[in-house]
Amino acid sequence: MALFNFKKKMEDDMYCSCCGCATNAPVDEDIEQGCEISAKTTVKVLGSGCKNCRTLYENAKQAVSALGLDADVQYVTDMSVIAKYGVMSMPAIVINEKVASAGKVLKADEIEKLLNA
Repeated sequence: MALFNFKKKMEDDMYCSCCGCATNAPVDEDIEQGCEISAKTTVKVLGSGCKNCRTLYENAKQAVSALGLDADVQYVTDMSVIAKYGVMSMPAIVINEKVASAGKVLKADEIEKLLNA
């Protein structure tokens, strides 16, 4: 049933939340099947490519290196991906798939506080 993108929504739900493998099993069953949960922190800077967005990206990299974290810092400019986070003002920072800040350029020490929380 493709009415109101219902079919697409169902297809999106067929990927497990721990590793993204194609399954519709609950997360606990996924773990038993061999899915790996990554303890690595992910930091995403969402932006259009402007100076403020690039500054936030550089500050995020500084914060991660200052804390000595094993984190993956990404810079996302794809508007369709940004829209999935529901962010209306950029730049924004997403830590472990949760929007931590939007609409302001955080300094490295402010980002460190968010990473420690």
